[in-house]
Amino acid sequence: MPRRAIFVDRDGTLSKNHSVAAAPEHLRLLPRAAAAICRINRSGWQAIVVTDQPGVAFGEFDVDVLADVHERLRLLLLEEGARLDGIYHCPHHPEGKIERYRCECACRRPGIALFERARDEMGIVLDGSFFIGDSPDALQAAAACGIPSVLVRTGNGRETEAALARIDVVPAQVVDTIEDAAEWALQQCAAPRGPSS
Repeated sequence: MPRRAIFVDRDGTLSKNHSVAAAPEHLRLLPRAAAAICRINRSGWQAIVVTDQPGVAFGEFDVDVLADVHERLRLLLLEEGARLDGIYHCPHHPEGKIERYRCECACRRPGIALFERARDEMGIVLDGSFFIGDSPDALQAAAACGIPSVLVRTGNGRETEAALARIDVVPAQVVDTIEDAAEWALQQCAAPRGPSS
């Protein structure tokens, strides 16, 4: 059955900007992040993280460490009753040091392949979904998918807000926190009936 989703950027939106040298246990949620994901869960929408992680391409950490970071993220949210339905990441960068990940790709934002993978693998309907994030490239990717975006002023959000005229993208709304963003998005149209499975 088709589902709608709220896509969420990771660093600066859901969690504090995560140092590439930090161990997974150093990951910290931003205030109200778990409350926002809980709100999405209760509304029957899918909560999906889409994130660029070029540190893999530069050899700053490997995919196993990244998997541990994402497991830590899931556990921190679960401790507060919140559930992520999916996490999609791009490990590439065109100037990366690790040959396997050094490439131009369709998944590094503003490319849209992460959104398309979620659509295909999870049955997501992009038309009617939303995106929450703090960076210009993320907003551009959402726009390329036809997904309305909500810019949060956490992370790099204030810098992005100041640069909106230069990056040629207009978010549907600008708010202070991810919880404000989730509330606004869910108010725009009726949520699906019943909880997601």
